[in-house]
Amino acid sequence: MIELMIVEDNDNLRKALIDGMNALEELHVLAAYPSGEEALAAYHNSPPQAILMDVQLAGELNGIQTAVAIRKEYPRMPVVFYSIQDDEKYYRDFQKSGIISHYAYVSKSNYLLPGMILPLIKDAIAGRSYIDPEIEARVQEVRGKDSESPMTLLDPDEIRVAELIAEGCTNEQIARHLGITDKRTISRMNGQIYSAWGLDTNTTDEKVARTRAALIVLSGRLLTWDDKGQPNYRDEQGTMIRWRKDER
Repeated sequence: MIELMIVEDNDNLRKALIDGMNALEELHVLAAYPSGEEALAAYHNSPPQAILMDVQLAGELNGIQTAVAIRKEYPRMPVVFYSIQDDEKYYRDFQKSGIISHYAYVSKSNYLLPGMILPLIKDAIAGRSYIDPEIEARVQEVRGKDSESPMTLLDPDEIRVAELIAEGCTNEQIARHLGITDKRTISRMNGQIYSAWGLDTNTTDEKVARTRAALIVLSGRLLTWDDKGQPNYRDEQGTMIRWRKDER
């Protein structure tokens, strides 16, 4: 019997999923929540064997961000994502998540019935991965856009802040350049830049994030850092390549 957690913010759909999944002999719904925050708060008390989760949720965390937070303590926790939303933010979050196995990411319109979801859950538990071709095409499309310039992910004011970070300016100096009286505004903008470039998920040190942000600006590439601290980027084919300081 597979013990399943469901995270779905629509009350009617959540109830329907609970009833439908429990009707399958091989599944038992251990718990169900409308938000990622609630799922995280309750997760440690009784961890499931797999999670079925909408990408769009109530609260601040979306489904992908929730899965990343859970996997920090429970690596390779099997997750089946589903979504009807065609939002580039979700595709970017998925790219940055580092989730490469024990998952499925499908369109809600293509996989609606419990009997269709069960094989995806089993495959995720077995370590396999599956992504809906429609979603994969959009992920690749967004990746292609982002590979052109990391600046496309920022608002105009954030672009100027990032450029000044790369010039070695302090928050106080950046605030003076932009005519902002409260330097805490710059700190908040820094956080938005780190989030857009995935620097808030691979480091908790603001100084490291700031240095890496400067390197992204100077390289003109959306760099990511592996566990060894080596910078990498994706080429047009989506292959990860080691970045070296003499490249542009």
